[in-house]
This record gives sequence, structure tokens and C-alpha cells, in this order.
Amino acid sequence: MKGKALLAMAVLSACVGCLGSATVQAETVLRGQRAVTWKDFLGVNVQFQYFTPDTYQKQMTRLDQLGLNWIRWTLHWPILEPAQGQYNLADLDAAMNSAATHHYNTVAYLVGSATYASSAPQGASNADQYPPQDDTLFAERMTALAQHYPQVSHWQVWNEPNIIWLPQADPVAYYNLLTTTATAIRSVLPDKAIVTAGVAYYGQMRGSTGYMLQSMVDQGLASQNIIAAYHPYSEYPEGDSVPDRDFLVRANALNKSLHDAGVSQVWATEWGWSSYSGPVEMQHIIGLDGQADYTLRRLAMMSTLDYQRIFLFNLTDLDQRASARDRGYGLLDLAGEPKPVYNALRHFFEITGPRLLPADPPAATAVPEDLFAIAWNRPDGSHLLMAWSASGAHLNLPGIKSATLYDPLSGSHNELSNAKGVDVPLTPTLQILVWNP
Repeated sequence: MKGKALLAMAVLSACVGCLGSATVQAETVLRGQRAVTWKDFLGVNVQFQYFTPDTYQKQMTRLDQLGLNWIRWTLHWPILEPAQGQYNLADLDAAMNSAATHHYNTVAYLVGSATYASSAPQGASNADQYPPQDDTLFAERMTALAQHYPQVSHWQVWNEPNIIWLPQADPVAYYNLLTTTATAIRSVLPDKAIVTAGVAYYGQMRGSTGYMLQSMVDQGLASQNIIAAYHPYSEYPEGDSVPDRDFLVRANALNKSLHDAGVSQVWATEWGWSSYSGPVEMQHIIGLDGQADYTLRRLAMMSTLDYQRIFLFNLTDLDQRASARDRGYGLLDLAGEPKPVYNALRHFFEITGPRLLPADPPAATAVPEDLFAIAWNRPDGSHLLMAWSASGAHLNLPGIKSATLYDPLSGSHNELSNAKGVDVPLTPTLQILVWNP
């Protein structure tokens, strides 16, 4: 793997023309690589300790109602140890105890340098964004947390060091922090799994043409039995450039490169969109309905790719401690009430059921060039086709005489029937066609 670029352009894993059209050249038809069980594949990011017990218990109930079980828990070292040897764990202990009764599969990451342990210059206002002076001390603190919270099965070392480490990203220094911490935890808790920091985007580093995950692979990541993680945020579900499908191209290339190098598991530990109303901060304004739409389309695509697990950011909106944009990523509002994205996911899971099996797409005519489609089977033998088209074209399926077309955004559905094959009115948002053989 040494010397190969993880982001080398790859052939898009799509079936061009495989819906039966001899003239269309650009439609994107994806096929799942393996069965998907939602509660094992999809998790959410959480920060329960920053809310009152009544609120985080409501959050947990809402999560349970979605049928999801994996959580990724944010832990900030400077908050947990505001001064050397003085620990602030009461709120975290209470939230961890409450979560334990729900039997979540839990990943926790520790991020930020405690003020006394930071390598920041004297008087720096953002000392937490500098790496620790001593990797061993960070490793000791993380090991102590792993012993204190035995229900956490996976420990993730830092978060997005490729963009938040100051004065600049340092892949060699980060890899040393990662392996030092992994060794420390495993020396006392050998069964705990270790995850790399979720690198932002695909591992790009500011001021460098290199990629942090590439550097970790070059330094021997595959031999460490450590899960690789990144955060494929983008402007649109299909990528930053919809016509280029660049999310699919980049994610396919990166996942394949990591797996080919010997990394057994690749996770996307953050992805999602904010429903914020402004001022504009990196993401354009899409609102509550846009958040729901984008989330479903991206989930549909990610389920077909070679990820072993993915985590939405975030279970709930955040308070004024976060930026205006970062406050709005939640499936729930600050009071723990469902936002449209939560209801859309609930409808989505009700339609798909808990488990889907890869399937070939049905034959079709008049296939629009901007079609995105994914075929699945349910264990009961029924068939699904997830589809959307920005142009709002129609799709004719001559082999299907009757079917139900669901709109998970609204929770509505329509019955379709035609002896010559159902005609599916596509929309720019995801719809799910369901039929029996």
C-alpha cells in the first residue's frame, strides 16, 4: 500500500444502463454489498451528560423507538479534568448509568488536551486544540476512563486531528498518540476495540497535499488491529458535485484502499446535515425539511458501500456552547422532541423493516439520466427499490404490475397498478417502491 494515494479516482460502483435502457449513459444504480441490519449498521452521536436527567432519558427513549442501538459518546478531557488531578465526572457517571440500562453498544472518544497538559504556548485561548505534551499521560487518562466505564466497548482516540490540531496537523505525532493509547488500554483491557480518530472528510490536512489515513497506513495501521474512521461530510448527499457523484467515487476509493491494505473495519463516525437558519457557516441553508431529505438519500447510498458501521451526527440539537450551525444537527430538538428528520427515519425503517438483503434491480424503460436507484429484498421475499431523480422524471417497470410507492418524508403512500407495468413518478427526494413477486 505504501506510496499509493487513497483518494485515487476509482470507477464508480454503479450499474450504468443495468435497468434495461440501451440509450442512457449516466444513471447511478447501486447494489448493496451485503445484508444490512439497521440497528447494527447505523448509530448516532450523543452527549447525554450535557443535558438534565429528564431530557437525556427522553433522548434515550426516542433512540430506542427508532430501533437503533449503537451510540458514539463525546468526552472532552479539559471538561472531565479541569485541573490536574481534579475530576468532574458526576454528570457523566449519572448519564452512563442511565444509558447502561438501555444496553447500548457504546463507542466513546476522548478529545482535547487538558489545560495543564497541553502543548499550547503560554496564554493560548484554545489550548485544548493542541496535542498533549505527553502522549503517555493522555493514554493513562483514557485507560482510566475505559476501566471506569466498562460498558464502553470501543475507544476512539481524539477527533478530527487533521483539521483541529494546532499549530498544524501532524500525522506522525497523531499516530504515536494513537498507538501509545491503544497499547495502554489493551495492557489492562485486552478485549477493548480501538478506533482511529474520525478524520474530517477523507483525511485531508490543511497546508499539505497528504492525507492522514494514508499516512497511518504507511506507518503500519493495518498491523495494529485498529478500526479506521473518517467523516464524509459534503454539501449534498451525492457529494460536493452532484453530477460527478463525488461522495460515491471518494468513499468507494477510500474504503477499497483501506480494506486492500489490510484494515478490516472502516467506519464513518460522523455524517449529517444541520437544520440551522444561519448565518451561513460552511453548509448552505437547507432547513428542517432539507435535513430530512438529505439524510435519507445519504443513508440509502451509504448502506450499499463497504462501511462496517456509520454514525449520524447528532441525536439531539446542541445549546449555545456550539456554533450556530453545529447546534442544528440533531434528530431531536433541545427538549428531546422529534424533528422532521427523526420522523423521516422512523417512516424509512417502518417501510424497509429491520433487515435488507442485496438484490438486482428490476428491468426498466425510459430511465432518466439523473436517476439514483438501489434495489433490496426483504427477508419475507418482497422487493424494494429506493429511487430519486432531480428532474422528477418517470420510471416504467414493465415486469411489475402492482406496487406501493412510499414517501418516507411525509409518511404517505400510493398504490400503483398497470397491466403494462407500473409507471413510477420520481421526485428529487427518496421514495421507496415495494412489491411482491
